[in-house]
Amino acid sequence: MSDKFDYGTGRRKTATARTRIYAGSGNITVNGRSFEEYFPRKTLQMIIRQPLVLAKLAEKLDVRVNVAGGGVSGQAEAVRHGISRALLVVDPALRPLLKKAGFLTRDARKKERKKYGLRAARARYQYSKR
Repeated sequence: MSDKFDYGTGRRKTATARTRIYAGSGNITVNGRSFEEYFPRKTLQMIIRQPLVLAKLAEKLDVRVNVAGGGVSGQAEAVRHGISRALLVVDPALRPLLKKAGFLTRDARKKERKKYGLRAARARYQYSKR
């Protein structure tokens, strides 16, 4: 793996992925492990590979990711967001393609905070009339 890399940061819910893209042969490493080992579910593996497959660069680039926070789904989508942003640095001509697929848009949905007087964010305590 060469020393030259392109960088992108991806976020989803409370997960943050710091992504580096190198010229290589298609290896994806997440937190020092292969992405198949880190994300055993096939759907999550597919989510991570989406921007590379769309750009037809899956076998030409190596990806190294450090991801922290959140759960497995949030981490996988943060990795996808980071890879997409790093691909823009590699080739700015990919922007319309990635934008149309929705990979460059930060998904701003987060867990809503609990409000006082309620059981959860919006759920109320059970009401008893008598």
